Amino acid sequence: MEKPSASSSSPGHCAVVTRELLLAAFEDLSQEQLKRFRHKLRHAPEGSRSIPWGRLEHADAVDLVERLVEFYGPEPALKVAYKALKRSDVRDVAARLKEQRLQKLGPGPSAQLSVSEYKKKYRQHVLQLHAKVKERNARSVKITKRFTKLLIAPESPDLEDEELGPAEEPAPQRARRSDTDTFNRLFGRDEEGGRPLTVVLQGPAGIGKTMAAKKILYDWAAGKLYHGQVDFAFFLPCRELLEQPGERCLADLILDQCPDRGAPVRQMLAHPERLLFILDGADELLALGSAEAAPCVDPFEASGGAQLLGSLLSKALLPDARLLVTTRAAAPGRLQGHLRSPQCAEVRGFSDKDKKKFFYKFFGDERRAERAYRFVKENETLFALCFVPFVCWIVCSVLSQQLKCGQDLSRTSKTTTSVYLLFIVSLLGSASPANGAYVQSEVRKLCRLAREGVLRRRAQFSEKDLERLELRGSVVQTLFLSKKEMAGVLEAEVAYQFIHQSFQEFFAALSYLLEEEGPPEEPAGGVGALLGGKAELRDHLTLTTRFLFGLLSAERMRDIERHFGCVVSERVKQEALRWVQGQGRSMAAPERTEETEGLEGAEEPEEEDDEEELNYQLELLYCLYETQEDEFVRQALRGLPELALERVRFSRMDLVVLSYCVQCCPAGQALRLLSCRLSVLQEKKKKSLVKRLQGSLGGRNSGGSSRQPAASPLRPLLEAMTDPHCGLSRLMLSCCKLPDMVCRDLAEALKAAPALTELGLHHNSLSDVGLRVLCEGLAWPRCRVQTLRVQQPDLQEALQYLIGLLRQSLVLTTLDLSGCQLPGPTMTYLCSTLQQPGCRLKTLSLASVELSEHSLQELRAVKMAKPGLIITHPGLEDEADSLGGVSSAL
Repeated sequence: MEKPSASSSSPGHCAVVTRELLLAAFEDLSQEQLKRFRHKLRHAPEGSRSIPWGRLEHADAVDLVERLVEFYGPEPALKVAYKALKRSDVRDVAARLKEQRLQKLGPGPSAQLSVSEYKKKYRQHVLQLHAKVKERNARSVKITKRFTKLLIAPESPDLEDEELGPAEEPAPQRARRSDTDTFNRLFGRDEEGGRPLTVVLQGPAGIGKTMAAKKILYDWAAGKLYHGQVDFAFFLPCRELLEQPGERCLADLILDQCPDRGAPVRQMLAHPERLLFILDGADELLALGSAEAAPCVDPFEASGGAQLLGSLLSKALLPDARLLVTTRAAAPGRLQGHLRSPQCAEVRGFSDKDKKKFFYKFFGDERRAERAYRFVKENETLFALCFVPFVCWIVCSVLSQQLKCGQDLSRTSKTTTSVYLLFIVSLLGSASPANGAYVQSEVRKLCRLAREGVLRRRAQFSEKDLERLELRGSVVQTLFLSKKEMAGVLEAEVAYQFIHQSFQEFFAALSYLLEEEGPPEEPAGGVGALLGGKAELRDHLTLTTRFLFGLLSAERMRDIERHFGCVVSERVKQEALRWVQGQGRSMAAPERTEETEGLEGAEEPEEEDDEEELNYQLELLYCLYETQEDEFVRQALRGLPELALERVRFSRMDLVVLSYCVQCCPAGQALRLLSCRLSVLQEKKKKSLVKRLQGSLGGRNSGGSSRQPAASPLRPLLEAMTDPHCGLSRLMLSCCKLPDMVCRDLAEALKAAPALTELGLHHNSLSDVGLRVLCEGLAWPRCRVQTLRVQQPDLQEALQYLIGLLRQSLVLTTLDLSGCQLPGPTMTYLCSTLQQPGCRLKTLSLASVELSEHSLQELRAVKMAKPGLIITHPGLEDEADSLGGVSSAL
């Protein structure tokens, strides 16, 4: 009877026969031949990899059988052993193994699958492997159902092309929902016909970058993406790969993702232009100094994880391959130096419509979904937070628990920290009340684990780690840690990680508040290690630091004491306050003179490090916002007398944060916004806001049409300036391209801002209508602005509104028109106004203003009539110098 072929035999039968054949062959070898055979196994067969020597060095015949079968699989193991036996010069044993294999397993596959054949096999493998994803409750669901469409917007190539307003973006730059068409556009051709080889998806934690990347991989395997362009796509989770010990080559990583060890790796790598590598979480590389190591250029050369991934990023390795890189929003500036000609796209999370869909999808029951959604939408800040899908999921989970228990929904607060704390407390509340003290002890241990991982850049924990902290099998392990089997060298290794990276960062922050009160000196690894860490670790610790500040509010500290049965020390809060106050230098704006403020090129950062510092300034404000404790924020801001934000693309949440901090400004605070832009498409405004704006402006609008003006994106910030407790005294807006709607809202703020005494408007592309509306606000009897700086060369005719303001304002004493164009008639009108009895101006700056001799004569006449008025202009100064020289000569 004919022996069944390997292809028709069951996998179990094939494995059993393979072990028998190998054991029989190895038992025929002498000890010296077996030793030589082990050494030959160190050299990998073509297109494969070798078993690590540590696993071979002391292996006997039985051990070798198991290592070969487990490492290569039954069929390839026979092939590897046959070749190694021939190289070991025991050809008789090799021939006997080949003959017995034919007798018992048949001829088997005549040759390795071709690349085109293997491509189909690999696609099917990816589809099966990624068809389902685990929910946070460990339930597996189809990725097509789990994936929620997000807004993805390509990065504008030039900030100057954007306006601080909701003007329509050109079609290629408009944010799109993450469907197949959007994903295809990521590697689409540019205006010159070229395709980017590196695409960066950036966004904050929990925004859905990893899920989007996995959906891209799944859609590629389903034939929906990059048709005819990509033959093989590989998903590389950077954090996991960086934590794996030892050295590996790129071919190893590829084989790990293939369904078997028979993959034609060399043939696949021979066409790198048809490969796509998805590097998820590339920001994990930034603090490891991978760029300093010699790059790896050979895909079969073993190297450390950081060096290998860094070489892929920089295109030193496979320069023609496509890369899709995901990174947190704080990291792109530093990441740019590692990349070659990247195309960046921002993952902006849920639109307002998507938020509503998510609520209804989560609750299932329409009545409960409507109640929860209505509550969140009325809480404007909480609603804004829900643009992050993971935060939206937590909010829904907390609200679901509150509805189930009949609790008041108003318990849900409006910061990320408070939402996370509520969620964790609700999960812990499901444990038996009798075990309360035990669970509290476990939470402390879990916090220690999280903190160790964050500070050491670890997300994977072994069973030994859990045993060391007595967490194995605990309640908190079940609730907050997920078990994962990772591919080991010969056998699967068990690892544990938090159900989401942000939970690890939250528990790490919580650990500082659960510390027992110790001696006055800071304990090793105390809060100073978090706040005062090296600059290169700053991005890595961003979310942990935010959570720490959020937990330091008096309300959160009371919650912690109540739920975790401990007394929270004030020491950490005071340390955090001193740390923020000590950041004053980094928050200071670059030095600028009044004459150069806002001039072309003055606002451009010269180095990438400058851009990082500017992002860091906004991050400090996020930390303060998380506290929601006005007095704490006010004290912290006293150490930061000037808030300077430069080249920031404001999201809606950024404006919420900035507005809150401005509302808490201490007396004498200054705010500079330099070349800032709004990075999100504006949603349609609520009718109530439009009506409020209509009422405040008396129904005026810029175009004279019957349509009512819409609220500007800066509305929250400008409203914060009018808070009775706001001490903001100086507001400088430079190169921000302020449309008319912003000018309207700013004019309303000028009427009521209690402390604003100086306003600077430099190169903001103001229109005639915009300047007129601003002058109406400045002329308001209760307006307190004493110093006005307007530097814009193309205003000319509109300057008449400013000049007219000099007759009306009761408090304006300083006017800076440096850099403006003042033709003869305008100067005549200005000089006439300056001599009016009602004009209270004391200082007029006309630096860099070209004036005719006739205009200079008019200014001299003004100085004669009003000797107390200081007028600054080079023409007048030259005259003063010459008179001074004559006087001294006499």
